[in-house]
Amino acid sequence: MITLTPQCPCSRHNETMQIEHWPVPTASAGWISADGRSDRVGPSSQPFKLASITKALVGIAALVAIEEGSISLEDRNQVDGQSAPFTVRHLLAHAAGIGPEAGDPVIEPGTRRVYSNAGFELLGAHIERSTEMTIAEYLRLAVVEPLGLQATTLTGSPAHGAFSSVDDLLLVIAELMNPTLIHPSTLALATAPQFPGLAGILPGFGNQSENSWGLGFELKGTKSPHWTSTRNSPGTFGHFGAAGTMFWVDPVSRLGCVALTDRAFGSWAASAWPILSDEVLDAG
Repeated sequence: MITLTPQCPCSRHNETMQIEHWPVPTASAGWISADGRSDRVGPSSQPFKLASITKALVGIAALVAIEEGSISLEDRNQVDGQSAPFTVRHLLAHAAGIGPEAGDPVIEPGTRRVYSNAGFELLGAHIERSTEMTIAEYLRLAVVEPLGLQATTLTGSPAHGAFSSVDDLLLVIAELMNPTLIHPSTLALATAPQFPGLAGILPGFGNQSENSWGLGFELKGTKSPHWTSTRNSPGTFGHFGAAGTMFWVDPVSRLGCVALTDRAFGSWAASAWPILSDEVLDAG
């Protein structure tokens, strides 16, 4: 288990991560470098609702399941007892053609990037069938316990039902910089574009001519506008959530950042998060 210790004196909080100016009731943020330097502000051990950052955690659990042979990227999912035309790879990459929520219209898999909660719920169900345990239990055994996470739980949908803290997500980011749960080649695959060239809508930021996605992770790529800084490399990956939460890992700067709040995503976040990202890039 990795233990993160703040490396920056508290006086620097006035210079970086100025989240006290955000229009939110409560916020916490942190950053970490690949060599273990880190800092955080706000109640970093407090659990916050993650919303769609849940998908990244479930995605990591899915990668563990793939490596242990419980599931395969090319597994065909089951819908109403019938083999579906999309695979686990499609589901992880939001390329299955499934609408955002259950019952929405379906299009041919691999033709457009359609961000889908329903798709991750199908993924969770597939992992449950294959491992013979609930997705919450599998996430606990595959990710939470091995990384020593203290405040991370899945209490609802595998698309948006997790809670976690800045302290825990810094441990997750550290894992994504120096993987131990999965082989580095698996992580490289998961953070490379899947079904490249697909257009689609990035929620909150509009239509993207190339809406790049990996396996459970959103990829910055060439997206504009975006919720990270313009200075973050195109290889930056991570996720944000409708609960006013985000995290990213930049493999070029070798830095990662997380911010959790208790105010829903909106224009305030679209403005604040790139500024925070710049502050982290400067601090690191």
